[in-house]
Amino acid sequence: MLIHKPKKYFLVLAVILIAVLSSILFYLTEGNFLYAYITSINRITLLFYGYDKYQARTSGYRVPETVLHLLALTGGSPGALLGQLLFRHKTRKLKFLFVFIMIVIIQIVVIAIWVNSKS
Repeated sequence: MLIHKPKKYFLVLAVILIAVLSSILFYLTEGNFLYAYITSINRITLLFYGYDKYQARTSGYRVPETVLHLLALTGGSPGALLGQLLFRHKTRKLKFLFVFIMIVIIQIVVIAIWVNSKS
């Protein structure tokens, strides 16, 4: 398989997989969109980390770091963390870890602001 634009390819693939899985879970949970989305984005993020680790070992087409970060940024940070720990992937690359930690900090701040605004 020849991938000319890996960033675009993996982003489109991620969106399709998340949409399909979210739709299935939305139906199965009788309309709980947030649960369906969060579950889907984290499972797909974990899948992409596992796939990228496999590709790293076999010298195949890698998932661009930008795509991994976007998956984390859009709600998949728990899946990304699990992927890093489970597959021992992207744990030594300091620049990657710095960006990932900043994403998690931003998410924590946004959630804290949202929770405080509700009370």
